[in-house]
Parts: sequence; C-alpha cells; structure tokens
Amino acid sequence: MADPVRFGLKLSQQVHPIEAQRDAWKIADQAGFDHIWPFDHLIALGGDPTQPIFDGWTILGAVAENTKRTRIGLNVTGNLYRHPGLLAKIAVTVDHLSNGRLEFGMGAAWNEPEFRQQGLPFPSAADRIRMLDESIKAIKLLWSEPRTTFRGRFYQFEDAIAEPKPVQKPHPPIWIGGHSRRRSGRCVAMRPGCGRRSGSAAAALG
Repeated sequence: MADPVRFGLKLSQQVHPIEAQRDAWKIADQAGFDHIWPFDHLIALGGDPTQPIFDGWTILGAVAENTKRTRIGLNVTGNLYRHPGLLAKIAVTVDHLSNGRLEFGMGAAWNEPEFRQQGLPFPSAADRIRMLDESIKAIKLLWSEPRTTFRGRFYQFEDAIAEPKPVQKPHPPIWIGGHSRRRSGRCVAMRPGCGRRSGSAAAALG
C-alpha cells in the first residue's frame, strides 16, 4: 500500500512581524496541515536582504508551543551555522517541546553572502558536503549513545555526554536537502534506509 499523501506549508519567518507568524502557525495547525516548515538563514532571501528575519530554531521552538498536532521542521538547517554538538542539543530541545513532532532537516548551507558578512568560513562545496555527512553521523551518535567519541576530519568528540535523548526513537526523522543531486545524493547514499522526496536532492534518512 502506498504511503498517504501529506501536505505541509513552508512559512519562511522573514518580512512579517512575529504576531503574523504566530497566527499563520496556528491557522495551519487548526486547518489540518501535516507539516509546518520555517527555514534557516541569517539574512532575508529575495530582492531585499535588509528585511527582518528571525532565527530558525528559536522560531521552531515557538511553533512547537503554539501548535498541537502538526509536525514541524526547518527546510533546512544550514550545517555550517552551528557546531553539531550544539545543533544536537537545540534539536532535541525542540523535539521535547513539541512532544516528538520534530522533523530534522539538514543541508550543507549555500548562501555565501551570509558567511562573508559575518566573517564566517565558507568552505568549498565538496568540503561542505563532507562536513554535513560528519555532522549527521555525530548527531545520531549523540542522540543514541550514553557517551559519544567521534573522530572525523572536521569534527571531533571525546566521551561526550548529550542528555536528554530525543522523544522520538531512535531519533527524529532526518531529511537532507540540497541544490546538487550529484553532491547531496552522494551524502544521502552514505546513510541507510533513505528515500527520495520531491524537490532537488532531498531525501529522508533512517
């Protein structure tokens, strides 16, 4: 039997004030949409980068508190914005705030002006994909093991404690999004149990 069709809304948290954003989350939840997807950027996208934009994970925590049934996630988290240890902690907090409704969306990050303006490193596309792959591996360990030791090229953990664990077991569903099917697809291929979803190089991981 085929999986049922589900419908979600991407509600990018820029331009409009918080009051309008909050009303949109509640309406979507009450109307029966299956997912609500804010995004994750440092500057507004579109024609005017000076427009106001709110932090993605902070917004997602607010979405969790202002909805009751819809699943929530970022479309998608830019891996380079946060160390995987911090990201694992933030995400597990949202999973608890939402009582296990988090969908964990991850991407390698692509909007170079954000990094240039903030003085942040912006590695090559190949290294960004490698960093994404390492980050996902480390986060899954942090979410499932009592202590995590991980030695990658870009990230290292030594006997790291990450409590509490997610509400969802073994962890929230993981989605990978990217612009390049060749590069993002290679990262997805490294993970077990993946399945394509509509859109450019996006897949769900086991």
